[in-house]
Amino acid sequence: MEAKTVLSLEQALALPYATQRFVHLGWRVIRIESTVGGGDPNRYIGSDKGIKDLHSYFIAPNIGKEAITINLKIEEGQELLRKVIKELKVDIFLCNTLPMRYKQLGIDFETLKEANPELIWCGISALGPDYPDIAGYDPALQAMLGCMHLTGEPDRDPMLCGIPVVDLKAGDEAFSQVLLALLEQKDLSPTLSKGEGEGNGKEIFISMAQCFTSWLITALPELAFNPEETGRFTRSGNEHRSFIPCNCYSTKDGYVYLAIGNDIQWEKLTKIKGFEHTAKPERKTNAGRNIDKENIYEDIRQGTKLYTNSEFIKVCVENNLAVAPVNTIPEVANLEFVKKNMLKTKLPLGKTVELFTAPINTDFLMQRDMNLELAPRLGEHNDSIFKEIGLSSEEIEKLKEEGII
Repeated sequence: MEAKTVLSLEQALALPYATQRFVHLGWRVIRIESTVGGGDPNRYIGSDKGIKDLHSYFIAPNIGKEAITINLKIEEGQELLRKVIKELKVDIFLCNTLPMRYKQLGIDFETLKEANPELIWCGISALGPDYPDIAGYDPALQAMLGCMHLTGEPDRDPMLCGIPVVDLKAGDEAFSQVLLALLEQKDLSPTLSKGEGEGNGKEIFISMAQCFTSWLITALPELAFNPEETGRFTRSGNEHRSFIPCNCYSTKDGYVYLAIGNDIQWEKLTKIKGFEHTAKPERKTNAGRNIDKENIYEDIRQGTKLYTNSEFIKVCVENNLAVAPVNTIPEVANLEFVKKNMLKTKLPLGKTVELFTAPINTDFLMQRDMNLELAPRLGEHNDSIFKEIGLSSEEIEKLKEEGII
């Protein structure tokens, strides 16, 4: 698929993460921010990297992008937005604004498709357009959608997941749905006569709530299968709710996670030195182990304490058992298969840093040795982009004076 031009009215994380995926394809991504209030609040979150509006939390999901500012609260700003879409031949427009503001800001599909009838339009919001005034904050949605209720120890408070899973799931879904829309557009084009393709755009609504609850595929169905067993829908710590014994255990020098997925694997575990005491006739099946799981966990902990992490992992690998160390984030960063896939950028003071892994190593990323330009400053590309759409230096200065950009 040829490279596209993406224009995104974005802030926070869900949408910047989605458009970061387009950057990895080598597509042009231009982010729009407000002319007031300092733009995206995430610019000022995290450690200071030498420039006021480029703090650490903002940099990673925004590398490789361009940035402009437009005041969309006034008609002149909305006209400028449509001109940008038309003159740059923007293929995709995205936003993560409250749906109630789509028409107010002139960013709704019906308005913007006047500038490009082929426009793919995608909006991310908390619950979709049926709930236009509900804001989409990841922690609150984790609470609302059962994620917190399922996370943590059974006898402790509910907990957030360690990463913003609702934001990231919604971002990935926006990315995939836009690609699907482009493929549908491409498939349709050969069947159309010249001129018939006008109006072949698409409007896509991404509900963060619907995206995340699609991940409850191991929880929600239990309401139908076992409606009386409400105890199944609660926190289970590190154990698996169905396969016993999958859990985290301490060793001489750390923690490991051991996942026993079937009866054959259980039998192998009971034959490892130091684990012979775990073997009992009533534990031969998963159903039997489920009844006695708390005692089994304690028996396994007695065994793992005889080993260091590396010793226990070695013996498990020899027996084809699924085991892994509980790594810290610095340890994850040093894993060979992580380190070689890290995206990199150069910070304002000149230091090149590794940020996070690309989901897929595209040809574009490989050609650039996984290096992308530093995240843009607020309105950094105002002059270059507005000149690109035909405005003179004098006209751009006037836009600045009038608070339009």
